[in-house]
Amino acid sequence: MPSIKREVMHPLPKYVLITPARNEADFIERTIESVAAQSIRPLKWIIVSDCSTDSTDDIVARYASRYPWIELHRVTNQERRNFAAKVNAFNAGYARVKDLEYEAIGSLDADLSFDPDYFSFLLSRLASEPSLGIVGTPFVEKNGGQTYDYRFVSRTHVSGACQLFRRACFEDIGGYVPIQGGGIDRVAVLKARARGWATLTFTEKTLLHHRKMGTASGGALAAIFRQGGKDYSFGNHPLWELFRGAYQIAVKRPYVVGGLALISGYAWAAMRRAKRPISSELVAFQRQEQMDRLKALFTNRKSGPNRTTTGHPAPIDSGRS
Repeated sequence: MPSIKREVMHPLPKYVLITPARNEADFIERTIESVAAQSIRPLKWIIVSDCSTDSTDDIVARYASRYPWIELHRVTNQERRNFAAKVNAFNAGYARVKDLEYEAIGSLDADLSFDPDYFSFLLSRLASEPSLGIVGTPFVEKNGGQTYDYRFVSRTHVSGACQLFRRACFEDIGGYVPIQGGGIDRVAVLKARARGWATLTFTEKTLLHHRKMGTASGGALAAIFRQGGKDYSFGNHPLWELFRGAYQIAVKRPYVVGGLALISGYAWAAMRRAKRPISSELVAFQRQEQMDRLKALFTNRKSGPNRTTTGHPAPIDSGRS
């Protein structure tokens, strides 16, 4: 009699969430309703109101009175809205959960919505693969804006919109690093892989992003130019950046001039020797990963039409963190 292969069921980890929120009254109610509708709710959810001056606090307080696992925590000593401030707010929330018994911790933005099985899906992935340290999904803009196309880029990057960490991984990397110019999600993922953890974006589900994403001051080309500078500061290999520029030229609007802006921003930062927010060891680790991915890309191209596509240079950063 043939044997029947049975799927092994793993108990899902207990998890906590932390959400830094500054003036998110227009969006946060959708996020709260999405978490409240989860098939598996968090053990605790700390929503950190970061100097909010709108009705964010009132909205969160109303839900916290209904759901005891939601806690509003307000910080008032930060002056500017930037990515370092976001980390400081996150850490204020983290201090309120680190003595709880949980196995996973998530950083969740305050302008998202998602289906009721979203976190049970991610938790099941963590439970089934002990090497996974960070998991997440792509996000999609509500009004049809572009986001990462994971058919053509590496799924090892996990968007900062929602990063779910195995607790051991989060503690191993020392949590988030406050970087005023952004890239905190990128550094977390890079440090995790350098420490031997796997990181993966699962494309079976998506987050719906409600805030319209701008290009900051100066328009789209200025944003791409600044991204090239950020790529240098995070240690991208020059050859990798050339392929990244070529990807921008061929695939992403604005064509041609966008790629030239990206490469020019990288070159300008290199000439100025822009300060890097990561260690030389992490730079070397990332560059080795990038060269390995380029080698894999060309090897797979020679293998025929069934090649994988996860080796392509990553697209322009979303600006989320």
